[in-house]
Amino acid sequence: MKTKLSLRNSILANTNFCSRINSLPDLGVGLGLRREFDQYLFPENKLLKIPEINWLEIVPENYINIGGKASARLRKAHSLYPIISHGVNLSLGSSDELNIDYLTSLKQLINQYNIAWFSDHLCFTSIDGVYLHDLLPLPFNEATIKHIVKKIKFIQGFIEQPFLIENISYYMMMPYSTMNEAQFTAQILERADCGLLLDVNNVYVNAQNHNFDPHKFIDNLPLERVVQIHIAGHSQKQDMIIDTHGSPVIKPVYELLAYVLSKTKPKAILLERDQNFPPFGDIIDELKLIKQFVTAVPEI
Repeated sequence: MKTKLSLRNSILANTNFCSRINSLPDLGVGLGLRREFDQYLFPENKLLKIPEINWLEIVPENYINIGGKASARLRKAHSLYPIISHGVNLSLGSSDELNIDYLTSLKQLINQYNIAWFSDHLCFTSIDGVYLHDLLPLPFNEATIKHIVKKIKFIQGFIEQPFLIENISYYMMMPYSTMNEAQFTAQILERADCGLLLDVNNVYVNAQNHNFDPHKFIDNLPLERVVQIHIAGHSQKQDMIIDTHGSPVIKPVYELLAYVLSKTKPKAILLERDQNFPPFGDIIDELKLIKQFVTAVPEI
């Protein structure tokens, strides 16, 4: 599908992404908006901002073209906090064409809630229009890079807001890979001229499962493109660890966060928790701890 570039689109197309990062808002430390948190975020329908939460991240697929309680939740959240969109359905690596209806609805949502940037995963999630409800890895090679770069350039121009890709956790190396993950990711970031949502827990999980040095992985990324960071917990399953977002963040992951923060200053950090929800006070304590790591890092 060919679209006529708007004036803003033309400006974006001729402006390096890194030069635009400074104009993005500094959001601080945030939390994913989940219905399990409703009673704490909006107690008895009172709109009271929780000081430890600076912003909220949404999965847009949970709100696009949906009314009822979901829509009401998002309106309440937006009245209190900045909102950032983190999607799961772009399927950047799929051979499927981009879903223009989905992109159109996503753009409407982003504009309606003044979302400063949006993101999705460096993976594929669909085959022949069938969504697989999982984030599946890609072969790390030149053909995949070209395929994804073309899609990202179109997406970022179509939405007309900065776009970030997130590194996923993966449990097998795909065939026909000719480079490592860091090289693959860096090439896409540079050639598509987009931003990075660096998931620190995913780096740790992959490093443990695939036996590489997470610090060297981070050093080989263009860290000047990091806009946002994810941090989360995982679970041990026999001889493998699984990215579950269902456990407290462990010390080595916090240490890896500190390492990243010593090298780059992101605009936002998110604590992910999607299952096995603890008392909300434990979530608040984790947010406080993340903020301690942020404040402990000298200015870059």
